[in-house]
Amino acid sequence: MPNPARRTALADAAIDVLAEEGARGLTFRAVDAKAGVPAGTTSNYFASRDALLAAAGAHVFVRLAPDPAEVDARLRQPRDRELVARFMHDILDRATADRAGHLALLELRLESTRKPELAALFTDTMTRGLRDNTAFHLDAGLPGDRTTVELLHVAMTGLIVEHLTLPGFLGRAAVTVLIDALVDKVVTPGE
Repeated sequence: MPNPARRTALADAAIDVLAEEGARGLTFRAVDAKAGVPAGTTSNYFASRDALLAAAGAHVFVRLAPDPAEVDARLRQPRDRELVARFMHDILDRATADRAGHLALLELRLESTRKPELAALFTDTMTRGLRDNTAFHLDAGLPGDRTTVELLHVAMTGLIVEHLTLPGFLGRAAVTVLIDALVDKVVTPGE
């Protein structure tokens, strides 16, 4: 009988291997070693490397998701540009706290350019995520529209890539200023 906790631990280990070794380093043996399980365990849970990539791709979003209690606490604040900026800073904070998760996400994006099946799965996941984020933004009554959310998404994605791959390029203080400027320029007051 499959053990869901073990499957999750293996997906976490796969994410860490992707972040450390890149997609080429993602092997069943490497995941077994990272998870600290007996050799052959990963292959018992995932029929192929592609299945392991898909599991890592699905689980990385679980790892990177905000804490619902923190989101609820933030939503008790006024629904203004400052709150949108706080959410954007929270995204960067989570990216920094789980650097491996975001680096794995980048590796998965690159790998999806070479694997059509992974690209389809990843595109579907990203599309749902952006749709859910847009619905959250609009349903919460935050200022801005669909285009606002899309602009924030692509800009934050680029900012996170810069910050995690070349942290000395802009530095945390500059990134903080850029997030505030991004929200100031993209989110129209009073929308």
